[in-house]
Amino acid sequence: MSDALTLPAETRERAGKGASRALRREGRVPAVIYGGKEEPTMIHVEAKELVRQLGTGHFMNSIVEIELGGKKIKTLPKDVSLHPVNDRPEHVDFFRLAKGGKIEVSVPVVFLNEEASPGLKKGGVLNVVRHELELVCENDKIPGEIEIDVTGKEVGDSIHISEVTLPEGSESAITDRDFTIATLVAPSALKKAEGDTTQEGDEVQETEVTEQNAETVEGEADQSDD
Repeated sequence: MSDALTLPAETRERAGKGASRALRREGRVPAVIYGGKEEPTMIHVEAKELVRQLGTGHFMNSIVEIELGGKKIKTLPKDVSLHPVNDRPEHVDFFRLAKGGKIEVSVPVVFLNEEASPGLKKGGVLNVVRHELELVCENDKIPGEIEIDVTGKEVGDSIHISEVTLPEGSESAITDRDFTIATLVAPSALKKAEGDTTQEGDEVQETEVTEQNAETVEGEADQSDD
């Protein structure tokens, strides 16, 4: 999981569209904290700071500590509603992370040691089927990414979830099948050239076959003359 972010907030006294519009005119964004077997807490945060944190690119995959009334509430952003025209944030939902609880999250995958994959060195392509894994994680052990080693992988090999060692405190949210995360495939040029000859070596082979055909035709012509 990315490093925790801190977001100051104030309690929101009133709900409703009118109150929310008034907050936005003041440069604030209405939000709510829910979950953790507690009543939802209505809050509002500074729009500029929220936009700055959204701009980091990892806001939705970070633990956000909401500073409210001198206390810090550990949360995970679950949804950010944006204005349809200017893309400014209009509302945010935060999920309260209760101590000892678990949560389902999407965690990005990264592939390591591509230079040690014979298939990739031969020109194969890593076809990523799932860029993120749906995991059930303990609140205090949410990984920032899942690393997958492709050392030794050949063209035609597949990487399934059963091959991946997940961090302690994490398990796959999908348990009914051994799903594919990525495959190593031949590039389209190589696929096209299985019978064709677009590669340099294949061109030489094609020339040899053409020469052999020419010799055969010449031999048949000599026999007809006889």
